[in-house]
Amino acid sequence: MIILRLLTALGGLALGGLIWLAFTTGDFGAAGAWLMSDPWGRVTLFDLYLGFFFLAVIIAFFEKHPLRAVLWIAPLPFLGNIWAALWLVLALPELARRLRA
Repeated sequence: MIILRLLTALGGLALGGLIWLAFTTGDFGAAGAWLMSDPWGRVTLFDLYLGFFFLAVIIAFFEKHPLRAVLWIAPLPFLGNIWAALWLVLALPELARRLRA
């Protein structure tokens, strides 16, 4: 369990580093224009946001308090998989316990 949590945290941190690098060296406008003009770019965005929706469903069923679920779900479209990694790192032990029961 510790290794899975560590790998999840490292993945989130690596993604954060890549995002920082992209923001400091890339052209966000050009990349966004390409994403919206190319069919594979639109597929990639749809895939990303569909994954956020799937995780939101899991969070909604997992979190005991509706307000807590909303506080985890609402930032997903903006903070993305860094936010998802944080939730998973924190929830993984309880999630594993419930799935084994």
